[in-house]
Amino acid sequence: MRRRVLRCRDATVLGIEDDLMVPEAPEGMVVVGDGALMAALTRSRGARMRDIVATIQRHQDEAIRASSRGVTEITGGPGTGKTVVALHRAAYLLYADRRRYESGGILVVGPSAAYTAYIERVLPSLGEDSVTLRSLGDVVGGLTAVRLDPAAVAAIKGSLRIRRVLSRAARDLPPAAPTALRAMVGGIPIRIDPPQLHRIRAEILRHHQHNQGRDAARTALAEAAWRQVHDGEREEFLDRFREHRDVEAFIKAWWPALDPREVLLWLADESRLASYAQGVLDPEQQRLLSASLQTALTTGTWSVADVALIDDLSSRLGIAPPEPEEERGFYEIEELDNVGRYGVSEVEVSGTSAQVAPTFQITPQDARERLLQGTIGERGEYAHVLVDEAQDLSPMQWRMLGRRGRTASWTVVGDAAQSSWDDAAEAATARDEAFGAKARQRFHMDTNYRNAREIFDTAAELIRTVMPDADIPNAVRETGVYPVRRTVPSEALVAAVITATRELLEEVDGSVAVIAPDVHRASLAEVTGLDDRVVLIDPMSTKGLEYDATVIVDPAAITAESAGGARVTYVALTRAAHRMTVLEVAP
Repeated sequence: MRRRVLRCRDATVLGIEDDLMVPEAPEGMVVVGDGALMAALTRSRGARMRDIVATIQRHQDEAIRASSRGVTEITGGPGTGKTVVALHRAAYLLYADRRRYESGGILVVGPSAAYTAYIERVLPSLGEDSVTLRSLGDVVGGLTAVRLDPAAVAAIKGSLRIRRVLSRAARDLPPAAPTALRAMVGGIPIRIDPPQLHRIRAEILRHHQHNQGRDAARTALAEAAWRQVHDGEREEFLDRFREHRDVEAFIKAWWPALDPREVLLWLADESRLASYAQGVLDPEQQRLLSASLQTALTTGTWSVADVALIDDLSSRLGIAPPEPEEERGFYEIEELDNVGRYGVSEVEVSGTSAQVAPTFQITPQDARERLLQGTIGERGEYAHVLVDEAQDLSPMQWRMLGRRGRTASWTVVGDAAQSSWDDAAEAATARDEAFGAKARQRFHMDTNYRNAREIFDTAAELIRTVMPDADIPNAVRETGVYPVRRTVPSEALVAAVITATRELLEEVDGSVAVIAPDVHRASLAEVTGLDDRVVLIDPMSTKGLEYDATVIVDPAAITAESAGGARVTYVALTRAAHRMTVLEVAP
C-alpha cells in the first residue's frame, strides 16, 4: 500500500515521507509528505472543502504561522491552495493567541454564498467554531443578498464616486416630509418657512448623524420659534413648544428615524436621483442606477453591490433609536371586547387564559416590505479580518470591510489575474485606506495543486493574451487527458451541454459543474436533473470553488458579459481538477 522512508541524522529523525503504492489511499490510512499531497489531489471533489491539514507544504506552513500583526497578503494563481492556507492561518491565530482573537472575533469574508457553503466545514474540522463566516452579500447584519448586478451597474455602485450621491441622499428630506411648520403655541401663531428649516437642518447635520439629531432638531425649532415671540417667560414657552401635539407631529414627519435601506430606495425615483447625481453620473448611468433599484423593488431582493451602499448610508445616518411606545390607558382593556380591529378572528376563554387565533401573516408579502424586513443593527468590529478572492472587491466593499477592521489584523488572499473589478488602482486606494498604516508581509504560492497540467495549460494560454504578466503557477499533476473542445450551433447548445455532462458523469466519480453565462442559464436548467452531482452555476459564483469536471458553456459570452472580461473566463477554465469540456457557440 505504501512505503515509508525515514530521513535521519544519527538517532534523530529529520523527516518522514510516504510513497503511496496505489492510486488512492484506503479509507482511514494516514499518508505523510508528498505522498499525502498527491493522494489528496487525486480524490474526488465533494460539495464541501475537506480539511487537508496533512497535505500542507513547508512554504504554505510559513504563511500559516507568520506574525499575527499587521496585514498578511497571500498571493498566487489558481489552485495554489491560498484559501486552505488562509483558513488554517485563522485556526492557528486562535490557537496561538486565543484570548485576543476569540474575544475580538475573526471575520472570514468570501465572494459568494456558494463559497461559504463550500468552506464552512473546514474551520470546525480544525477545532475552531468561533469564526464568523460571511459572503459579501451577508456582511451587514440583517441583510442577505445573492443577486448580481449587470457589469455596468456593478461598476457604478462599486466606485467611490457613488459616495457623493449617497451623501446628498442622506442629507435630503424624506419624500413625504412637510416643508413648513405652522402651529399655534399658547395662542401665538408660529411660522417657520422652508429656507429657515433648510438652514436648521444643515446646521444640525454638521454636528450629528441624522438618526441621533432629532432632539437637537426639536431644540433648534424651539429656539427659532422663540425668536419670533420674545414675549413672556422663555423657558415656559420652550416647554410648551416642545410638548405641543402639532409640533411633535411635525418633527416626526420632518425628522423621522431613517432606515439606510429606505434611503437607498429613494434612488429608484429618477427625479430624486438626478438631483443627487448631478455632476457625478451622466444621464445613462443615472438611468442604469435607477433601474437597478426599481429591480430591487420589483423582485424584493437586494443585489450584492447594494449591501456596501447600505452600509455606507448606515454609517452616515447612524443607528435609529427605537421609537418610544405609546402609553396605554386602563380604559383600553374594555376595547378588547371588539377584537376584530386587531386582526384577531376569535378569542376563546379556557380556564384563566385566552386563546387567540390571529388572521395575519408575519412573512412580508409585499416586495418593498421584504427589502425592509428586520433591522440594521450596530456594526461589529473584529480582531482579525480574513478576505478571500480579494481582487474582486470594489472600492465600496473595501470601505465596508474597513469599518469592521479598524484595529484588526488582516489576512488577504488574491490573484490579480482573476479579478472581476476593472479599476485596480481605485480598489488599491480603498484597500490601503482599510488597512491604514499597518505593517505588511507577503507570501507567494506558485504551485497549482488543483488542475491537471493539460487543463491549466488551456487556461494559461487564454490569460496570457490579456495579461502577459499574469501570475502563472506550475501545475504539478498530469493525467494525459486533454480538454475537449467543441463548436456547436446555438440551436443545438442545450443538447450539446446535456451530452457533454453525461459523458463527464461517466468519467469522474465526483462533482460536475456546468458553468454558463446569464444568457444561457435559464435554458440549461434541466441539466441539474441528470444527477445529484451536477450543478449549474454562473462564472462569478465559481470563485474559490473546484470540481472534478466542468462544462464551460460559450466562453465568448462569459467574457462579454463580465466586468472582468477574459479574467472571469480564466476563472471558469481553472475550476476543474480532472476533466473539462469547452463548448463554443458558432457565430
